[in-house]
Amino acid sequence: MSNQTFTMIKPDATQKGYTGAILDQIIKAGFSIKAMKWTRLTKEQAGLFYDIHRERPFFGELVDFMSSGPIVAAVLEKENAVADFRTLIGATNPAQAAEGTIRKLYAASVGENAVHGSDSDENAIIEADFFFSKLERF
Repeated sequence: MSNQTFTMIKPDATQKGYTGAILDQIIKAGFSIKAMKWTRLTKEQAGLFYDIHRERPFFGELVDFMSSGPIVAAVLEKENAVADFRTLIGATNPAQAAEGTIRKLYAASVGENAVHGSDSDENAIIEADFFFSKLERF
């Protein structure tokens, strides 16, 4: 079990000004930030990051959305990081997310769900490596 996970604050949340509130909630939940950057994905980069979904019908919309504005990418650390972060962000569908979760508070829909969180220890490593070199992590 890893003590690190990866997250992105997505374009819908950054454009609505929720970045600070989301980061505050993450820190208050006991996560420490080991790497973070404000960036904007190109369509090519978004396609590479979400390549696992390439054959799904929503892939094109996902790539368009994720390249539509700035994101905040971050590596987070805490014991049981992946599972605890998934709990903190809530269900993908904000209507089904638990009260007080990030998606319940800041997401508008399944497609615009405010934040990404790694779904496994293995994917947390792959996703963090996509955005950050070892020199950018503390």
